[in-house]
Amino acid sequence: MLPLPAQEQPPNYGPPPRRDDYRQPPPPAGDEGYPPPPPRRPRRRPRWGRRIGITFLVLLLLLGVGFFWMDTSLNRIAAIEDYPGRPAAAAGTNWLIVGSDSREGLTDEEKAKYTTGDPTSKLTDTIMVAHIPDNDTPPTLLSLPRDSRVEVPGHGTKQINAVYALGEAPLLVKTVEANTGLRIDHYAEISFLGFAGMVDAVGGVEMDIPEEMRDNQTGAVIPAGHQKLDGVQALAFVRMRKSDATPRSDLDRVVNQRKFIGALAGEMASPGSLLNPFTLFPMLGEATDALTVDEEDHLWHLASLGFAMRGISDGGTVATTMPVTDSSAHTWDPDKSQRLFTALKEDTPIPPDVISN
Repeated sequence: MLPLPAQEQPPNYGPPPRRDDYRQPPPPAGDEGYPPPPPRRPRRRPRWGRRIGITFLVLLLLLGVGFFWMDTSLNRIAAIEDYPGRPAAAAGTNWLIVGSDSREGLTDEEKAKYTTGDPTSKLTDTIMVAHIPDNDTPPTLLSLPRDSRVEVPGHGTKQINAVYALGEAPLLVKTVEANTGLRIDHYAEISFLGFAGMVDAVGGVEMDIPEEMRDNQTGAVIPAGHQKLDGVQALAFVRMRKSDATPRSDLDRVVNQRKFIGALAGEMASPGSLLNPFTLFPMLGEATDALTVDEEDHLWHLASLGFAMRGISDGGTVATTMPVTDSSAHTWDPDKSQRLFTALKEDTPIPPDVISN
């Protein structure tokens, strides 16, 4: 066979490529015909911040709805009325706080449980004025002895605890304003069952009882020592005035009432109560059932009062009794009482010789 001419010789392609030569790196990104590889997605981290924020907003919404519902559930009456000659508004805010002695609505079993007795008239077992200042002067809780004889508008001179039976809350507010010169801005009234229920709702209130208290009238006994009082014991404590532990009768009782109110307010305002929904909502539920307020009062007003009164236990709130001329507490001391009222009107410190415990 004759060899092909030189110009017709097939091209020499060299040795065949090795398998490794096919494994060339991809062309640079952007070259035509070779799209860049997709970027790797970073691993998604849990969005704890967003979850916590959503949970917090939901809780705020639930609390807002709960507080709105409880505010609308408060018992309201027209306790504060305007009338000619009413004292003008002065510095600070004044509350009239009343503990009702009414047995209305109590069953025979409840009367026996709380040793209430069964009087026929509506009396006010507790009457206090709470003053919340506009400046840094300490708040004041002032007890008005129930046997004080005062001028009652349209009824002459009466014991102040009998005024409620004559004209209920509106007449009592007018009587306090007429005899103190203080304008009452808010009104709160609490019943027997309501008071005991609030104490039980917070799990009881811790108190130091210096000596055994035995009520000579009802037979209720509270032992001496540091202890937690439940609703029944608390009611006996704040009402007791005929025992060896209360030789000054009502003057000793109002001191015990202020001590207990300070301890109760401190318990209600504690983180253990406010941050625990299983305590907070039953407590607020009991408060809305127990309290009767003026038609212009709201839950946030009561919260302000509670935070002011919790200072009684640590001395941050001035706790005092209306200055009286003798242990019967029938007559207010004219000089000391006027200086006390002036200090409250002007948001100035109460003179030390006026403070009485």
